[in-house]
Amino acid sequence: MTPARRPASRSLCRLALAALLLAGGAQAQQAAPTTYNDVQQLLKAGKPAQALPQLDARLAATPRDPQLRFLRAVALTDLGRQDEAIAALVDLTETYPELPEPYNNLAVLYAARDELDKAREALEMAVRARPDYAVAYENLGDIHARLARRAYTRAGELSPQMARSVAPRLALLRDLLAPAPGR
Repeated sequence: MTPARRPASRSLCRLALAALLLAGGAQAQQAAPTTYNDVQQLLKAGKPAQALPQLDARLAATPRDPQLRFLRAVALTDLGRQDEAIAALVDLTETYPELPEPYNNLAVLYAARDELDKAREALEMAVRARPDYAVAYENLGDIHARLARRAYTRAGELSPQMARSVAPRLALLRDLLAPAPGR
């Protein structure tokens, strides 16, 4: 997946965070004009350990706030606490299934664990929730390419004849899935 080529997937989290905040930004700004911005700045500055207690305190007062819950999942991801981030994102998708960004971030975490079927399902939910969500479609394409690579590799392992026929496709997929310079 494009942004997931980095283990922490910060680019994707920030893209999805920006989209989520834009979607509910007016409401969020009325509720706490500086809280969201302050936490965002801490996350952008690479200080998730400082952001997390602020998020937890704010969530104690407004536990259903989707932006705060999403930011908390981003902070957990940035801290390397993937299991907790996944649980937070799953909970967010169950509460707000209409939001595509949590599904997208969930897919990135699954893809990092090589749980490609779960990643594909999450991305399909993201594009179902928002059919014009280009980032999710790009990531879905990357997942399909990784699944194809897995299938071609297995075919080659099972049959030497098949190994020769899938070799050119595997080479194309290797090139396609190679990290782009600067990403």
